[in-house]
Order: sequence, then C-alpha cells, then structure tokens
Amino acid sequence: MTNSKKKRMSMLDSLAAAGAPSPTTSTSMMSNNRALRSARDAVDGHRVWDLDPAQVLDDRLADRLDPKDVADLREAIEANGQTVPILVRRHPSEPDRYLLVYGRRRLEAIRTSEKVEKVRALVANLDDDAAVRAQISENMARRDLSYIEKALFSQELIESNFGTQAQVAEVLTVTKSSISMALTIVDLVGADLIRAIGPAHGIGRPRWDALGRSIEEAGVDREALIRAAEDVYTGAQVERVVEGQDSEPADLSVAAFEAVAKLSEKASKKRSTEAPSPAPKQQTVLTFDGARGGAVKRSAKGLAITLDDSAFADWMMAEAQDLISELHTRWKERGED
Repeated sequence: MTNSKKKRMSMLDSLAAAGAPSPTTSTSMMSNNRALRSARDAVDGHRVWDLDPAQVLDDRLADRLDPKDVADLREAIEANGQTVPILVRRHPSEPDRYLLVYGRRRLEAIRTSEKVEKVRALVANLDDDAAVRAQISENMARRDLSYIEKALFSQELIESNFGTQAQVAEVLTVTKSSISMALTIVDLVGADLIRAIGPAHGIGRPRWDALGRSIEEAGVDREALIRAAEDVYTGAQVERVVEGQDSEPADLSVAAFEAVAKLSEKASKKRSTEAPSPAPKQQTVLTFDGARGGAVKRSAKGLAITLDDSAFADWMMAEAQDLISELHTRWKERGED
C-alpha cells in the first residue's frame, strides 16, 4: 500500500470520530466497528470529492433533536476548513445527485455558510440497509446523542421497518430489553412532546420514565405540556433580546424538561387530592302484591338481586338465563326505538 493510500485510509478511519481531536481514538473505533469498516471499504477509489451542497439530499431518519445547532461548527469550518469529509452514496435514479449517509451537521453548516461553497465528501457504494447501519454506527461513535434522542431514533427505526427490536438492539449495541423500555417511554411521553423538550443531555432513563408515567397516570393534557416546553425557549429568546445578550444560554432543553416535569407533577398531585369518592350504592326495593319482596342493588361491581321468598328465588335461579335473555332483547329493542 502506498503512503498516499495509507493516508487516505487513515482519513477514512477518522470519520468515526466525526471531527474528534484524537486520531488514535477514531482509528480504534473504526477498527472495532463492522458497519463503519464496510462503509470505508465501499468508498469509490478512496477519493475526497468537492460537491455542491445542493447535490446532496438528506432523506435519512432524524437522529438528533437539534440538527440545526451548527453555528459553532460553521465558524470552525470557515476558519479552519472542513477537516472531516461527509459520507454520501449515489442517488439511485438521479445522475449527479447524492444521498447523505452521515455528516448532517457538517453539511448543514456549509449550506448556511457564506464563505464555504463546496462540501468535501466521500462517495460510497451502499444499499439502504448498509447506509442506515453506517449512520447508526457513526452516531454511536460520536457518543453525543442523549438518551431520549436514542430512544426516539429506535422508535423511528422500528416504524420504518428497518428491523425488529432485536435487530435494532444489535446495531445500537444495546440489549433488546433496553430497546423495549425506550419504546415504552417514547409512547408514554409522546414524540411531539419529546421534540418540544429537546435532547435534554444528562436526563437519563429513570427521569424520562417517571415523567411518562406521571403524564399517563394524571391524564395531563400533552398540548399544555408542549406549550410549557415552548415557553422556556421563547422566554430565553425574549430575555436575550431585552438584555442584549449575544451568547447562547445554558442547555434550554434541560430547563424545558424540568418545566414539563414540574407541571406534570403538579397536575398529578392535584388529581390525587381531588379524587372522587366511590359512588354510593343505589338500591331499588321490589314489591309483590303491595308488599316488599326483595331489592335490587347497583354498585361499581355490578347488579345484585335479593328475594325474600326462597321458593321464588329458587325458581328465578332455574329460569335466570331465559329471563335475562328476554330482558336483554327488550333492552336492545328499546335502544333501537
């Protein structure tokens, strides 16, 4: 292998770190990752191409809740150049068009730049399945996706028919039970509310699980919770304008999570203190020939009939099926009228 080819292979290995400063670490990640090795081996001629960003289409599953957070990356690329290429594959039906495999933030940074016109890219021969696996593996190598981003991504993989829970667990290098739990949490909290909150780095499975169960048990209106999350972002923007701040505030998604959790907990406590008392039992006295002959009692558990005349009670017991069937038919006919 020539020195120039070795250099290109080393650069391909560094893709796993997605711009991380340590080439040794990125090479180790690549060597231990089958999907990324396959993507590396599929690259055409191991050549870096300069592409027009408009040539690259991004129709992949969303794996980040804040993909447009690229201001710092754009400034770094404008100052130092794009050190790590993105990975694309040829469009199956449109010549001179490409599909993004990974490098969404780098692509978005260059698309929004007024100084950088071309995006540096490697072109690989990958099918849909291999492209998704490479995307997943690259994200896992970065290790900057939050718990809820991974959970939401898992749900989208399942819903897109990428594979079963076991297959998704395999490519995410986690257990099947953790995927099952993640899907449950996404269902409990709701995908729209999760997106309104954001990635919430540092908020792990236990707190997301507690939030989901609190929402479910209290029957909290998710639209109200979404508004609470959005108010955090809006309030921060207003404060920045009023105070003339140029810097971004601390992670607002964590603050949004805390606001939603607080509102849900408040609703849960209110519901527990206002829980209605059990409905009183209803009773109707039965009379035969002008005298009391028993009673009908209605409770939460059902209907009970008591008869004072034991002989009549025995007969009712023997004829119960026919009598109840007749009454049921009359009830249905009355409903139709």
